[in-house]
Amino acid sequence: MNPDGLYVHFSCACLQVVEYRGSYKIGTASESVNAAYIFSRKDLSLPAIQIPCASKAAVAVRSSYALGSSYDTSEKEITRGITIMKSIIRDRDKAVTYNVNWNADNQLIGSNAAKLASYIGTLVRMHIPITATRWSNKELGSAKDKIWTEILRSFNIEDTTIRKKYILQLAGKRHRGWRTFLTNKYLKDKEKFFVEYDPEYPVKYAIFITEEEWVAFVAQRRDENFKKVSATNRERASNPTYAYKKGRLGYARLEEKILDETKSDATSLPPHVLWKEARVGKDGTVRDDVQHIYDECETLSQSISTAEDQENRSVLSRALNVPEYPGRVRGKGHGCTPTSLYKNPRRRNPSNQEVMETLQALQAQVLQLQKDNERYRCMEKCSSQLKETSEKDSINCQNKFPEGISSCQLYLSSPTYRLVGKGKVHNTSGDLLHHRPLPDGHLKVSVDVVLDKDALLPIPDIVSETTLLRDAIGSFVAWPLDLIFIDDEVFAQGSQQLSQKIGSQQKNKRDLPVTSLPKKGAFVPRYQISLETLVDSSDMATAGAIRLLDMEEDIFGYSCTETIGKEDLEHIFRHQELGVGVIHTYIRFLYDNFMRGNDQLSNRFRFVSSSLVNKALICREPDSCREYLVKRFMASSTNNLYLWPYNSGCHWLLLAIDPLKEVVYFLNSIDGEWTNYPDMKQLVDTSIKVFRSQRQARVPRTKSSNITWIKVQCPLQRNGIDCGYFVMRFMREIINMNQIEIPITYFDEYKCAHYTRLQLEQIKEELCQYFIEKRLISI
Repeated sequence: MNPDGLYVHFSCACLQVVEYRGSYKIGTASESVNAAYIFSRKDLSLPAIQIPCASKAAVAVRSSYALGSSYDTSEKEITRGITIMKSIIRDRDKAVTYNVNWNADNQLIGSNAAKLASYIGTLVRMHIPITATRWSNKELGSAKDKIWTEILRSFNIEDTTIRKKYILQLAGKRHRGWRTFLTNKYLKDKEKFFVEYDPEYPVKYAIFITEEEWVAFVAQRRDENFKKVSATNRERASNPTYAYKKGRLGYARLEEKILDETKSDATSLPPHVLWKEARVGKDGTVRDDVQHIYDECETLSQSISTAEDQENRSVLSRALNVPEYPGRVRGKGHGCTPTSLYKNPRRRNPSNQEVMETLQALQAQVLQLQKDNERYRCMEKCSSQLKETSEKDSINCQNKFPEGISSCQLYLSSPTYRLVGKGKVHNTSGDLLHHRPLPDGHLKVSVDVVLDKDALLPIPDIVSETTLLRDAIGSFVAWPLDLIFIDDEVFAQGSQQLSQKIGSQQKNKRDLPVTSLPKKGAFVPRYQISLETLVDSSDMATAGAIRLLDMEEDIFGYSCTETIGKEDLEHIFRHQELGVGVIHTYIRFLYDNFMRGNDQLSNRFRFVSSSLVNKALICREPDSCREYLVKRFMASSTNNLYLWPYNSGCHWLLLAIDPLKEVVYFLNSIDGEWTNYPDMKQLVDTSIKVFRSQRQARVPRTKSSNITWIKVQCPLQRNGIDCGYFVMRFMREIINMNQIEIPITYFDEYKCAHYTRLQLEQIKEELCQYFIEKRLISI
């Protein structure tokens, strides 16, 4: 007998009363302490008893003798232990992972779906406190990330935004269910009303809940507002009109079961079909009211188009005469959204703020149209005052400009004096603008590049009804003489020599940005000059002209055709930001001049197409981007370095990926981090993991979820337009060094803080020479 006057028996074949954390419990020596029945000290005025421990006899003794007939037996012992999914932990330690499947609506199905759902519940109880009232609370972010990381360690799930969102939403449901379970078990009586006495701390779940959390949780649940909400929900759920009868099966696994049993080739079932099957009892009978709703859905589905179904409500919500769930699809279960079902999102009504913004935009357009109307009238008045002139005797040939066609810069003086674009001025006798004489003091200008997207034309174009400069690219407009400035470098038709510099306008003494001529003996961009002359003499001088460059399958893993337009060439000549067509053309140059015929280089270096994987496509079509990368990686059997020029929307950077070693070299000419591009990083990590899975590679547990990213200390740009030129030079130097591993401090042979203008001009010369040699531009 112990000091408290309680007999304690230690025979493993008998029931015994033990003290644990200040409470007394009755159970067997083989039972878990957490599963024992709890007594308070005042209830333990019992004689010592010993009963052979068959579990049924033990339960009988607890009910009849040990507890006594007068004891409140409303709180029965739960013989089931705590679910902690030990088997998953053991398998994880053995590097065993589970495959999971997803249906056409991106819902979890398959043999391991229930196992994953239970494991999510265990992780939620371990990492999320029961006092967390809102799942969307930002303070739970780190805990959610831990849950996602733990799941990835044991289940083969793609590390994508859509998968993570699904799992964490399911975790939120498990958390709400966990809190509801604790409330119903410990805070309510048999009739599901809140008890008045203070509930005891549930020692059984001590590994999940601290005593402080329990006290705070009880206080939350006893709040009067919560009690009102709870009563309302209990009343609503007490007598459902159409009861769900499939238990824990869920809509997704029910759909999978039906498709398997019927051996159907369909990938999904309509929501109303699933809704009906979920309300069929074990005896297989269907209630008349359920059948009536199903029949009405069948009738509606024949008369309502897919567009109407998508824009308003589904046929099921129409038949039930209830509103559709926001962000969900009635009759399809967790994870199915209007976006996944209809393949594009439902349209929503605009908010008041959006309506006001639209109204303000329309008012601004009306004011602008009024201003444009006044400008039209001024132009008509100016044109009517011009003298009649023939094409041969035009007054528009100005001596201050070189006769013919010259490159120029276009300025505006209102509201501020600024450079707004670049183009070519046509100073030719008899030149007309859209069959009309030019206004006095103006010349005809073709617009090639716009630097100010909001700039207005000095005189709107009546023929094309154009008022903005950006809408006049590739066409001709009238421009005031004193706002046209000839470029400081003008090339002669011989294209092998620089012509004499045209003097700058002395009449205007403004401080304008100029580029000085190369000094004697300095680098002369001969191929650029030659190519520009060819362009001006060919049909490429007109807007809309293009050239096509075939890209072989060995370059990007698929055969395609690259389009080169006039603006692409202008960007090279004017040293402006480059597009994907120029970058891909330089990749073709590297392949033709370095790798073709060189098995060592062609087997070591490969390229990733920027047209198939870029910022826009990663956000819009992440699955197709991932499939292309994985397919590209699977094409190699030895260590390869994949060079991927990545366009983030306004900036070029280079990724060099070694998928076998799972190493990614990050070369950014503006000294940014890869964390600034989360979508890109997530795509690369996921693609490498899928590639690892497809080639059935085994990696250490410490590396299973980590891809090595290395930031290379490469040369940095000093302006906002050189990123494309830097990326091209990075690729050239990597291939020239013929090394799979890129030093973190970059190659010693090319190490420098910044590339000089000459180093970038050499890249442009190689491009222009390649255009000429490939005869892409011919007269």
